[in-house]
Amino acid sequence: MSLFQSRRSFLSSGASTGALLGLGNLGFLSQLRPVSAAEAGLDPNVVKLNPDIAPVVRLIEETPRERLLEEVATRIGSGLSYRDLLAGLLLAGVKNVEPRPSVGHKFHTVLVVNSAHLASISSPEEHRWLPIFWALDYYKSAEARDVRERGDWTMSGVDESAVPTPSSAPQAFTEAMDNWDESAADVAIVGLSRSAGAARVYEQLFRYGMRDYRSIGHKAIYVANSWRTLQCIGWHHAEPVLRSLVEALQMHEGSNPSKRDAEADLPFRRNLELVEQIREGWQLGAIDGSATQELIAGLRTASPQEASELVVDLLNRGVSPQSIWDGLFVSAGELLMRQPGIIALHAVTTTNALRFAFVTTGDDQTRLLSMLQNAAFLTMFRTTMAGRGTIQDTLVDDLQPSPPDASGPEAVGEIFADLADAPASAAAKTLSYLNQAGGARDLIDAARVLIFLKGTNPHDYKFSSAVLEDYHSISEPWQNIYLASNLFKLCDSKRPDNKLVGRTRSAFEA
Repeated sequence: MSLFQSRRSFLSSGASTGALLGLGNLGFLSQLRPVSAAEAGLDPNVVKLNPDIAPVVRLIEETPRERLLEEVATRIGSGLSYRDLLAGLLLAGVKNVEPRPSVGHKFHTVLVVNSAHLASISSPEEHRWLPIFWALDYYKSAEARDVRERGDWTMSGVDESAVPTPSSAPQAFTEAMDNWDESAADVAIVGLSRSAGAARVYEQLFRYGMRDYRSIGHKAIYVANSWRTLQCIGWHHAEPVLRSLVEALQMHEGSNPSKRDAEADLPFRRNLELVEQIREGWQLGAIDGSATQELIAGLRTASPQEASELVVDLLNRGVSPQSIWDGLFVSAGELLMRQPGIIALHAVTTTNALRFAFVTTGDDQTRLLSMLQNAAFLTMFRTTMAGRGTIQDTLVDDLQPSPPDASGPEAVGEIFADLADAPASAAAKTLSYLNQAGGARDLIDAARVLIFLKGTNPHDYKFSSAVLEDYHSISEPWQNIYLASNLFKLCDSKRPDNKLVGRTRSAFEA
């Protein structure tokens, strides 16, 4: 029997991928109520949550890790919805895990919520609980780490006396963020969120998420992921999420960044001037593969300023923004192929976040800044990688298709088996398979199920969700190269199974 079958049998038959990989049938999930696409008196010193969601947050907070999945399964059986569970998971994270000293590490319990959600909504209905149950278990480990490192930090209540009025909140927020004034920004975002509406609030947050390179892109990632999760769970849950986000965006080293020219801040300050040099009508341009190749080549050696200037030059020559994004995506994938580690991984996920800002914001200057900042950041990722070890000479230009021994769905199984021991060969076979099959559905479906079965850390979800989403945002000539180059950090089929699918099965069966 093939390791990977047709999409229908691959994802829903009794002899599913889980059984074939030794974990057992995922068919137990079919016994549960499916997750439809439509679902897709407190201490005054502690942040207040909406009364409707507070019991779910308490359930997640107070239940020991070894019993949480079982207790949540019982509540689902009694009617707990996917949306409320997702909201409870996000809010437990922002309430109990501090986004300091770095917007990463244990704080991935918050950053990964949207990635788990994307994996859920991109899967068949009967599989959609699995990523959320993984994220629940990961929250308990992050919560314990926060207790060890930060003394059981909990988000404080809002100083209501300091919250600005609706008319003054926009200016108060801008001034606080520009001056890196943490306490003023905390109350200002509360006033803004209560009066300005989601779109207006995030127009500013998209810019502040991309203004500096600190935390290797996690700031931009948090902005994008928080917006996307709030779109599912509802804006009425926004206030504590936004307070956590604004605290994360204020993270910096040393003295006040507004008083000095730190390397992390310089690209944004220069790019505010560069965007003024871009022609009117830049949104319209020609799809140009040679321009994409020029950008990819330039980003291999450019400084941050040179990278941004190259984007400006291409736009002014009449190149379509789509061709710019093709180059940014493929350049991020090339970095990962050259050094398949944590830094290059974040080059990919940051590009995903900045592309999301580009397509979501309604402000043309913010859209342009997302491209210029992304180009500059990719060069900074490259420099950071150089300090972490050898960067291989392999380029996407060198990636040549090599046919798998098997054909059809069996080739997908061969690719993910080879990925364990011969990733370069697996990437070459991936490129051949995609070029011949004319589509990536089977391979993408296989990658997702392997994340469910084999994933053990938040980057498995963050990275795969970004890559598998962005494949569809890239022009056809570059799509297959992008996916093949990023294969290096997907889960191979020889990894040990994680324990959570089996535990989730037992929880629901009980």
